[in-house]
Amino acid sequence: MFSILIPTWNNLEMLKLCVRALRMHSHYTHQIILHINEGSDGTRAWADAEKIDYTSSEKNIGICTAVNQAFGLAKNDFIVYMNDDMYVLPDWDTPLVLEIERINQPLFMLSGTMIEPFQKNNECQIVAVYGRSVEDFQEEKLLSEYKSFQKSDWSGACWPPNLVSKQAWLMIGGFSVEFSPGMYSDPDFAMKLWSVGCRIFIGVADSRVYHFQARSTGRVKKNNGRLQFMQKWRLPASAFFKYYLRLGTPALEQLDEPSEGFGLKLQKLKARFYGLK
Repeated sequence: MFSILIPTWNNLEMLKLCVRALRMHSHYTHQIILHINEGSDGTRAWADAEKIDYTSSEKNIGICTAVNQAFGLAKNDFIVYMNDDMYVLPDWDTPLVLEIERINQPLFMLSGTMIEPFQKNNECQIVAVYGRSVEDFQEEKLLSEYKSFQKSDWSGACWPPNLVSKQAWLMIGGFSVEFSPGMYSDPDFAMKLWSVGCRIFIGVADSRVYHFQARSTGRVKKNNGRLQFMQKWRLPASAFFKYYLRLGTPALEQLDEPSEGFGLKLQKLKARFYGLK
């Protein structure tokens, strides 16, 4: 059904948990594709033994290039991008397939709903702690409780786990490598979809995944994605989330064009100023 792209960087034990969950908790059969950055921890040998498709690089090449390379092996018509520190919950894929069938056109972006241990100050996540590492993961407790959290579909799908059609991916050329190693590459990807006419950005409440938030960005030199986004799109990413994607508000079947009110005009003026720097 899906081709699932997972970049990974010397994070084998968490990757094993991620793949085990995909195999145990998916209703449909999916193609899993890794991009193995470096792989000095035995990830390649493990992937070979598990017969998992992968691309690889000797060094960490960042999220953008990694997922673009992994996409080259995709066999299916729908593409999921997922982090290696995510644990999908039972039948996570069924609500996504139902939503694809309801939409019945190729221009859309869907996201699963993350249960996360740290608050991000948005209305898209469910905040609950079930562990921050493989060692302290409370798997049985999570599986018994994840359905109890009340959540409705929300607007602003942008972050992984996200789902687009292969046709849409090809239309926009995948992830923008100028955002390597990856800061603000997610809103850039969504803005590229918006620029070609996509107006469906839905977070699916019943598609749930636990995200450990075990970020590897502390090991890399970050790009200034905030400034890059403003210079490229003449708009701050925060304004894109608020005025275009209506991030965290109740899901709409299709988003309208943003109203050119004072707030949005001010944000565009701000971006124009920073773009001159």
